[in-house]
Amino acid sequence: MARKIAVITATRAEYGLLSPLMKEIQTDPDLELQVIVTGAHLSPEFGLTWKEIEEDGFPIHKRVEMLLSGDSPVAVTKSLGVGIIGFADALSELKPDILVILGDRYEMLGAAAAGVLAGVPVAHLYGGEVTLGAYDDAFRHAITKMSSIHFVAHEDYRRRVIQMGEVPDSVFVVGPACLDGIRETELPGRKELEQHLGIPLSSPLFIVTYHPETRSDLPSSEQVERLLAALDRFPSATMVFTGANADTDGRIINERIIEFCALAPQKRVFVQSLGRKRYWGMLSIADAVIGNSSSGITEAPFLGVPVVNVGGRQEGRLQGDNVIDCPCKAERLELAVHQALACGRQHLKRIYNSINPAKSICSQLKNTKFEKVKCFFDIHWTE
Repeated sequence: MARKIAVITATRAEYGLLSPLMKEIQTDPDLELQVIVTGAHLSPEFGLTWKEIEEDGFPIHKRVEMLLSGDSPVAVTKSLGVGIIGFADALSELKPDILVILGDRYEMLGAAAAGVLAGVPVAHLYGGEVTLGAYDDAFRHAITKMSSIHFVAHEDYRRRVIQMGEVPDSVFVVGPACLDGIRETELPGRKELEQHLGIPLSSPLFIVTYHPETRSDLPSSEQVERLLAALDRFPSATMVFTGANADTDGRIINERIIEFCALAPQKRVFVQSLGRKRYWGMLSIADAVIGNSSSGITEAPFLGVPVVNVGGRQEGRLQGDNVIDCPCKAERLELAVHQALACGRQHLKRIYNSINPAKSICSQLKNTKFEKVKCFFDIHWTE
């Protein structure tokens, strides 16, 4: 019988990274793909991005509604609780052989916990990384400890996963998942993107994504004000904003950005989600990526676009020479954007070595034998 692989996705960014792997699983005669969709995918406020999944030819096997209408810490915590209940029901019905989880979000923490309690081995993509500016950092490491097999982007991350007590033979360096998608996707051009967005995409062209920095002492409302104050000093720039995640204070950020765009509707536009193809298409023509999205660290380097990484949300991640780190202060942000424009697009030395991450992961999912009891690997330290 085919081994059943359940893949869970909650956000647009996550799905963009998972889709090549989902395709590999779907086309392998020895595997059966099960798709579980949850979180922001199912919310009208966040663009009902589950539609893109079905448009790509992936039937959705279970929908787990978990996202409450609020974005306070209490609402997010309650959403996690609702999610665990929904994941328990989904796993009980689908009975997968392996549960695939990517990343570090609270939705995935609930999915991993449900998987462990259901006795389903968890395969974790992209553990070992560090993002000191968000509580996702703790979730990522917790998911690592609940997982039986690990796929990481870099050897440094592999060492860190092993340091947390994971057996070395269970940790595989496969490179960043975006490699498959960017290499294989036919990206839309400028005219197609202009038609979709309804504004001319003249230079300088900025893509801006700002998520809540959930471990910052600075309120999200003040963070976004400082960001927009800096961007307001570039009146000739075309700015395409994508929405914040469904995290604490995400709605505060989105509402303020929408107001900012309304002041110059011919030069600024807000879209909750571009979809992975249009987003990568924007990266291929943009003059700068600005904000604190992980896509600026992992995806932008492969398309040669300079990045202004704002604040500490991504602090701790490996990054390329295209990334300019900048504190969340208007004057410093303005200078960093000027620096990015002066650098321009360039061919960058890659910090990752990988060929076909999706094929590598799929092969391991198909062939790995899982023990019922997961061992703890002790590192023998020498003084």
